[in-house]
Amino acid sequence: MLRIIQSPSKYIQGANALAAAGEYVKRLTDHFFIIADDFVMKLAGDTVASSLQQHGVKSHSAIFKGECCHKEIKRLTAELKQHGCKGVIGIGGGKTLDTAKAIAYFEQLPVALMPTIASTDAPTSALSVIYTEHGEFEEYLIYPSNPDMVIMDSAIIAKAPVRLLVAGMGDALSTYFEAQACYQSRAISMAGGQSTLAALSLARLCYETLLAEGVKAKLAAESGIATEAVERIIEANTYLSGLGFESSGLAAAHAIHNGFTVLEECHHMYHGEKVAVGTLSQLTLQNSPMELIETVLDFCHKVGLPITLGQMGISGDLDEKIGRVAVASCAEGETIHNMPFKVTPDLVKAAILTADKLGTAWLKRG
Repeated sequence: MLRIIQSPSKYIQGANALAAAGEYVKRLTDHFFIIADDFVMKLAGDTVASSLQQHGVKSHSAIFKGECCHKEIKRLTAELKQHGCKGVIGIGGGKTLDTAKAIAYFEQLPVALMPTIASTDAPTSALSVIYTEHGEFEEYLIYPSNPDMVIMDSAIIAKAPVRLLVAGMGDALSTYFEAQACYQSRAISMAGGQSTLAALSLARLCYETLLAEGVKAKLAAESGIATEAVERIIEANTYLSGLGFESSGLAAAHAIHNGFTVLEECHHMYHGEKVAVGTLSQLTLQNSPMELIETVLDFCHKVGLPITLGQMGISGDLDEKIGRVAVASCAEGETIHNMPFKVTPDLVKAAILTADKLGTAWLKRG
């Protein structure tokens, strides 16, 4: 089996990076279609358009209506064609960026993504999550290549709600443990091959960066300040985690996250918050050393990630509810089957309930 690693062609990060966007995207084409939702367009649209103009790049801006669905993709694509744009820029959160990727893919145009939050590792990936017009999951669109460019403006990201940055840490937290599992089992990653040492090393660096910088970054972001710690966490949440998961693979943590979506009481939680509990469950499932589990518990508690089912809003008949979560986690095709041993719903249920006990005991220790 071939070993494969993939990544965006260029990754740019720093304070006020959007003001310099024109200098970099002009190498892709000379006429861009810019999409962002109404709030983000007011926040950053003029900055990007002005930077493009300064470097001789034309642009047309359009408001993204909020759902990454085929109807919205077609509507925006028609507007792009009407104005003769030759490239796509997406500014904002995940659904905006996924829509930009889809438009660029269908029209075979270059795409530059400019996230305004660092809550997931999706911006660097070669896929979009497509929903129905009513917000229900419909399908994944898998692309043959990653985005041409990702530009992270840390000054804007540092001023976003802190919970989003912390959720990004929760998503990134699973990267190394899932990468390790996939490497051991020789699983096929989303890049289409087995993991490389480079991808596994990036995943490890992601975990080490979270432990070293996470608390400092959260404190700085609470004041809206882009310190060096914030810069490092943005890179960990986005680039290190993005390459680590895509080129190494996902395993139990994300499958258990998907399982939690069957419970309505979890719907208010962010993706990375559910992944954090999924990570603790995976560590329990694979019987990791207690010292490692306590390190992860300590990190989650200090930055504000949930470590118990109660903190996720799950109560009542845990045996029945977690049983449903476990069954969904082990559905055919789920990434939990990338673990280096056979996994069953009973094992997953036991791991989640035990992880909850470990988290509860940790909280009682103060």
